[in-house]
Amino acid sequence: MLGGCTKVVKREEARNSSAMTSLVNEQLRDLLARIRGIAFDMDGVLYRGDQPLPGAAELVASLSARGIPFVMVTNNATKTPEEYAEKLARLGMEVPADRIVTSAIATRDWMRQQYPAGTRVYVLGMAALERAIYADGWFVPAGREAEVVVNGADFTLTYEKLKIATLAIRRGAEWIATNADRTFPSEEGLIPGAGAIVAALQAATDRTPIVIGKPEPAMLFRAAELLGIEPREMLMIGDRLDTDVLAGRRAGALTALVLTGVSTRDDLERSSVQPDMVVADLRVVLEALWSCAQ
Repeated sequence: MLGGCTKVVKREEARNSSAMTSLVNEQLRDLLARIRGIAFDMDGVLYRGDQPLPGAAELVASLSARGIPFVMVTNNATKTPEEYAEKLARLGMEVPADRIVTSAIATRDWMRQQYPAGTRVYVLGMAALERAIYADGWFVPAGREAEVVVNGADFTLTYEKLKIATLAIRRGAEWIATNADRTFPSEEGLIPGAGAIVAALQAATDRTPIVIGKPEPAMLFRAAELLGIEPREMLMIGDRLDTDVLAGRRAGALTALVLTGVSTRDDLERSSVQPDMVVADLRVVLEALWSCAQ
């Protein structure tokens, strides 16, 4: 458990959206007393686009300085772990690539367990997803004759790509989605995610994909494995109730929702999925961590 955080209080939702209150501090001290590691989502938690979010760099540095293990777990399959590590470094956060779990890597690992070498695969996604699927030669690139279609977010989406995927799926190809996030946060606002492409393909094929990323718990199990702890000893910090928090719940982890990304307080009121903690941003977590050390 994280040293210094030993006070246990009744769990309630944090309602202060700006300043640190004693209630929020006590709630976080309670959570921190019960965990041995942290899993972070990235988009909407650590940054929006190329802008770091308040407290993110300072929190990552503080965790590193105190030797508290953490990993990054993202549904966004548009970059490789190495590219994410470079991006985080530019934003002032030093995170090794081997501590970044993407839905592209999780999808590849799952597929390797399901399909034999030489399986023909069509990838509808960014270059990072193509590299994850094709790089080691286990899977063979294919078009409409593909046996498996894999889709993620694609910022260069065209009608032709949708057509190829549709024809392959309608001819019997299995369909896998790295994630079903309909949107993700950018500097301009919420923009279409992999789930928006899933919706288009569902409309064209009358099929439903196998979804690998959050809210399925596999990526959280992998995060706990990297941390060397049990899922129940991990805190999942994310910005989406329908993916981050739900995945944490399904994995048996503790969960915290930050209000810097997709889900809002209005969403909290309407959702059956509830986190263990709600905070305005990562500065609140940072202050609680500092108070633990005092």
